Amino acid sequence: MAIMNQPGDTDNTSSGIDQETVIMAEQLRLAASSFVRSVRSGANTPTSAQTETLAMIEKNGPASIAHLAHDRRVKHQSMRLVIAQLDKAGLTGRLPNPDDARSQLVTLTPTGADALRTARQARTLWIANTINATLSPSERQSLSSAIQVLQKLATNQPGP
Repeated sequence: MAIMNQPGDTDNTSSGIDQETVIMAEQLRLAASSFVRSVRSGANTPTSAQTETLAMIEKNGPASIAHLAHDRRVKHQSMRLVIAQLDKAGLTGRLPNPDDARSQLVTLTPTGADALRTARQARTLWIANTINATLSPSERQSLSSAIQVLQKLATNQPGP
């Protein structure tokens, strides 16, 4: 399937996907992107690159800059810049790499773990406040159902 600039800009006959589904997918992509940007902006949380890198270190443990760059699919130099910012802020630290004496592993500091937790809490609170101020009871029920559908899509479980 080709990348679309506008709904309907693709020939999806070879993929076997109907146009209505393609349009729905594009609308979902746009809505999800807009929602994430709104949450990050409204909650005043760190940049995506910083947050994603901190979360990756939290989830997978200490890693080399090369390993982090590979996992995030960015250039080594780009990851070095992100880590430099995180180091400067005291959010990450370094450990000797037991597998390679020439390199160090980037680790999450207690301050980094706190910052990550605080950012998550800020985003959750922003979303809760927005739900509370914006959605009717029936819209909240629709959102609850939609969350289940999104979780199914996120785990890539094909429907019946």
